[in-house]
Amino acid sequence: MNNTTIDYADFAEYDRRQRAIEHHLLAAFVGGLAVGLLGMLVAGNGPEWIGQFYDPYAYLALSLVVGASASGFGWALVTTFLAAVSTLVAAMGAGALSGHDAFDIVGGSPAGLNWTIVLLVGLGLLAYATRREDRWGDVAAGAVGAALIADVVDRATPGFIDNERSFWPVPALAVGLLAIGLVLVLRRNARGRVRALVMSAVLAGLFTAGLAAFVSGWIPLAV
Repeated sequence: MNNTTIDYADFAEYDRRQRAIEHHLLAAFVGGLAVGLLGMLVAGNGPEWIGQFYDPYAYLALSLVVGASASGFGWALVTTFLAAVSTLVAAMGAGALSGHDAFDIVGGSPAGLNWTIVLLVGLGLLAYATRREDRWGDVAAGAVGAALIADVVDRATPGFIDNERSFWPVPALAVGLLAIGLVLVLRRNARGRVRALVMSAVLAGLFTAGLAAFVSGWIPLAV
C-alpha cells in the first residue's frame, strides 16, 4: 500500500497568497474610489494650495503604494490600472452630480486625463521595480523621483505647458523635497540612494531640456 504524504502547510500558504491578492485588488479599487471622490470635494473648494497638492500628487501617491505592495509585476499592472480607472469613475460620477467637469478634477483636460492615467500606471510599475536590490531598483527609484521633479518644474516654470504662477515657490519646494525624500526612502543603502538621486537629476534635467526646446519651438510637435 502506497503512503502519500500531503503537506497541508503548502496549501495553507497558497490560500494565504490568493487571499492577499484578492484583498490587494479590493484595496486598490476602494482606494481609487476614495481618492477620486475626495478629489471632487477639494476641486475648487478651500485654499488653492490644497488643490495644487491633491492633483496630481494624491493620485500619484495612491499609484506608488498600490504598485509597491503588489505581489508581482503583472499584478502591479492590473491593480494600478484598476486604481486609476476607479479614481476616474468616482471623480466623473461625483463631478456630474455636483455640476463639476471631470476634466477639471483629474488632469485638467482630456489630454491631461490620458496622461495622468498613463503616468499612474507607469509609476505603479516603477514602484514595484524599486523592490529590487540591484541597480535596476536604483534606476526605478530614480525614475520615480524624476517624474515628480519634472512635474514640479513644468508647473513652476513660466512659459511651460502646465505653469501655475501660485505653485511657486512654497508648493513647488515642498513637493520637490518630498520627491527627494521618497527616493531616499525607496533605497536601503547609501550607494543605492546616491545612484537613484543622480538618476533622478539626470532624467529630470533631460525632461526639462526637452520641454524647454518644445515650448520655444525648437521641437515642432503638435499638442
